[in-house]
Amino acid sequence: MLVFTKERLAFLAVPKTGSTAYQSALSGRADLVIRNPPELKHAPLYRYNRFFRPMFEKICGSEMETLAVMREPVSWLGSWYRYRRRPVMAGHPNATDHVTFDEFVLAYLDGDRPGFANVGSQAKFLEPRPNGTAITHLFRYETPRRLKVFLEDRLDITLSLRRENVSPEMDLVLSPDVERRLRQKCAEEFDLYDSI
Repeated sequence: MLVFTKERLAFLAVPKTGSTAYQSALSGRADLVIRNPPELKHAPLYRYNRFFRPMFEKICGSEMETLAVMREPVSWLGSWYRYRRRPVMAGHPNATDHVTFDEFVLAYLDGDRPGFANVGSQAKFLEPRPNGTAITHLFRYETPRRLKVFLEDRLDITLSLRRENVSPEMDLVLSPDVERRLRQKCAEEFDLYDSI
C-alpha cells in the first residue's frame, strides 16, 4: 500500500497487478509505504476500511480516495499459476509444477481450495463496504497508460516504471469447459472487470 497524504490518496496493492513496480517507482514520493508483512502490503478494502481509513481520516482531517488495479480474471489466475511454478517453488506445498492450468483453475473453483490454488479473489479484495467505503479509482492492469497519466497528474510527477516480480513467461489457455465454469462460478470477477 502507498499513501499520499497531501493528495488524499491511498493506492491499495492488489496482488499480481504490478503493485511491486508501482511501489518501487513511487516509494520516494509516498508518505507511507507498507512493504511487509504481505497481509498489510496487500490489505484489501475491508482491512483498509477497518484499520487504515479511521487513522487516515483522523490525521488528514478528511476521507482519502482509494486507487487500485484489477487484472483480467483469467490472466490474473494465469499469473498466480506461473508465479507458483517457478523453480524456487519446487517441493513447496503451494507449487503448481504438478498440475496443468486447467487443474489449477478447477482447484480454484473448488469450495475447499488446496493451498496451491488458494489465491483469493480480486472482487472480494475490492468489495465496497456497508459504510460506503469503496474504491474511488479503479484501473485495468492491461491499460497501464491510463493509470500512468492519472498518477502523473495527481502527484505532479513523471512516472518511470520497470517490470518487477514478474511471473515466468508461459502460454496458458483454458479449455472451453473450464473457462465456462470459471466465468459462471466467478461471474462477479468478470462483471467487475468489465465495468472498468
